[in-house]
Amino acid sequence: MIGLLRRHLRRVAGRPWPLSSLTASQTELLRLVHRAPGVSVAAAAVELGLVANTVSTLVGQLTDKGLLRRLADPRDRRVARLTLTDLARREIDAWRDRRAAEVTQVLDAMDPAELDALRTALPALTGIAVRLRPGGEPPAADERRGTA
Repeated sequence: MIGLLRRHLRRVAGRPWPLSSLTASQTELLRLVHRAPGVSVAAAAVELGLVANTVSTLVGQLTDKGLLRRLADPRDRRVARLTLTDLARREIDAWRDRRAAEVTQVLDAMDPAELDALRTALPALTGIAVRLRPGGEPPAADERRGTA
């Protein structure tokens, strides 16, 4: 059901250019870096459930496309920190705004009973998402801030 919802929302809101030609893994990495600027390659790998070498490959591809920057951590030069380029940030922000507007329009049209059912279901859906995350734990505070 969640996949169907995401597909319909993607059709309505579209995918942001230049992100439309990216793979799902590349897009997920960009979305993660958008949420957690400065996230390390290692932390991104854990969050996405990928091995660090795969994330490093994705980082190289996205850097070549001018969408991602890989910077050495000033405290530990062995650690790479990831940030979006201005172009990628603008496109992702615009995409997020279109998606939010579409969802808001649908929520505004729902009757109170449907909204109550949705509110009741949210904790259970959040629990599923947490349990499906690698390790079954919510992200640590430093991962959410991008300092891991």
